[in-house]
Amino acid sequence: TWGTGAEYLGIHALALLACGLLALHIPGSRLVGAAGWCFVVGSLLFSGSLFALVLSGVRGLGAVTPFGGILLILGWGLLALAAWRNP
Repeated sequence: TWGTGAEYLGIHALALLACGLLALHIPGSRLVGAAGWCFVVGSLLFSGSLFALVLSGVRGLGAVTPFGGILLILGWGLLALAAWRNP
């Protein structure tokens, strides 16, 4: 569980870097900004809930994880849409 949280956090840190680089090429893009926020909040909810689950042992924290996953998926979709609209 800890490894999954760390892996997803690392992958989405790179996704945030991609958002920053894409924002340089598309200044003021709301899609890129929204994707970045989805990655930040999604990573916090997804990885953070997994880390908290491991450290505390409270199984109920696992109920938060899917909401973070949904935001991460939404972030990838928004990032792809921003890149597709602005080649």
